[in-house]
Amino acid sequence: MSMDPQQGYAGRIALVTGGRGVIGSAVTGALRARGAAVVCADSEGTLDGAHADAQALAATTLRLDVTDRAAIAALVARIEQLLGPVDLLVNVAGVVSFGSAQDLAEAEWDRVMAINLKGSFLACQAVMAGMKRAGFGRIINIGSVVGKNAGNARPWIDSAEQQRAGNVAYGVSKAGIHAMTGFLAKELAAHGITVNAIAPGPIATPMTTSFPEQLKALIPAGRMGTAADIANAALFLAARESSFITGEVMDINGGMLCD
Repeated sequence: MSMDPQQGYAGRIALVTGGRGVIGSAVTGALRARGAAVVCADSEGTLDGAHADAQALAATTLRLDVTDRAAIAALVARIEQLLGPVDLLVNVAGVVSFGSAQDLAEAEWDRVMAINLKGSFLACQAVMAGMKRAGFGRIINIGSVVGKNAGNARPWIDSAEQQRAGNVAYGVSKAGIHAMTGFLAKELAAHGITVNAIAPGPIATPMTTSFPEQLKALIPAGRMGTAADIANAALFLAARESSFITGEVMDINGGMLCD
């Protein structure tokens, strides 16, 4: 497939959740560099979307709690009012969690599921009507290799890895995102909307500073992934030319998992 990276993004209106993080910032920057108007939202945003004008919407990190359905709906309505309908949603917002299943607190399970899985669904739900009206849309969810491989840790070899390489709540939330992606892809395909997921392997971010060196050595590509690796995949899936790709969970893991 031949695609000019400068085409297909001018005039596009995107919403990126978790946009203040390393991956969200990379996705936002890549889209803006190609001419898209990108609304960047994050729990640590600096401005309430209800008080933003068109210029601020496309230039400021807005404050958003992705577990609040009303807040997401209000932000999407504000974007439609000032910029136009969202035709690209990238769900990056998420949290990690560590430790053993036996010690996992119920509150921690609920927190991870609410932000990672429920938050992604609510954002998808909020943009569906506008995309249907337009007859076009791209939704990209961020899953994870641990939603496929039952986690990177090898506690039967080194119990300490379990404390530094994620836990069951995170993996289940990401597996849920993969499943949700398929359901939405089928439901929305007839409306010109594609729904795909990116499943990163270990990515060098502040969230992975404790990732064990022994596990890094198991990545065939010989390095951790970068935020740019994920942003490039998002650009590909977001392109108009990628209209026949939907329901896909794209592995970006340096060969760590091949399926």
